[in-house]
Amino acid sequence: MFPIKQTINRHQLLAGSVGAIAASRFGAGVAGAAEITQNYPEPLRDPESYKIYVPAASKTGQYAHYTCEFDAAWVVMKTFGVDATLDQQVAAIGHDLAIEPYYLEPPEGVVIYGGDINNYFSGDYETNFLARTRGRAMRKVFEAFDLPVRTVKNRKEIEQCLRKQRLIWIKTTVDFKPWVPATWITQTGEKYPVVLGNDHAVIVMGYDENVVLIRDVLGPTSTNYERPYEYEVPWDQFLACWAAQGSDGLAVG
Repeated sequence: MFPIKQTINRHQLLAGSVGAIAASRFGAGVAGAAEITQNYPEPLRDPESYKIYVPAASKTGQYAHYTCEFDAAWVVMKTFGVDATLDQQVAAIGHDLAIEPYYLEPPEGVVIYGGDINNYFSGDYETNFLARTRGRAMRKVFEAFDLPVRTVKNRKEIEQCLRKQRLIWIKTTVDFKPWVPATWITQTGEKYPVVLGNDHAVIVMGYDENVVLIRDVLGPTSTNYERPYEYEVPWDQFLACWAAQGSDGLAVG
């Protein structure tokens, strides 16, 4: 078993404070997630001005501090008429509790030691900013509700799937901002490219030649009081931040 290293809580990073330290072993139970409040953002601009615009559901905030993968999945499923709770999603994906993720900073770069994020969710989504999963594991969530799902790895595939009215679930960085690159290492030695402190998941719901349209239920926080639930990201910025997470994406629908 790897030793547990104290970690900076990602919620505090999002809130603009890095002074508080939190590290805890995930127990048998989980705290109750916040109740869902659906919202209905006005389109950022005329949907007809995009090459493709796929209307997507929205809600106010995340289930818990580090549940962004499940919150983004909620957007997809609600859009397609599926009401899935956080507990149902966690049950479908499976929760790897064998190790609570922690990180080290050797000279060659940041390394995160954690669970099998390629097949399960790893970490305490209430307290550990390193808690996360990957798209391959999230497939199980969508498949549990009989939603067609396929992997997407580049701009061409994103555009093709949006043209078929599918929504795109991706891993990226909070607000598509710069990141600290890291390598996630599982207990069996598998390695995955990740980011350290601003790991996030959002939904791609449209595009034109210049920008990608995003649904992000994180909403306003103290690091960005102006963060809308729907916003645009230039293609080059989008692709760079997505690549930092291994261009990890799923088309659903």
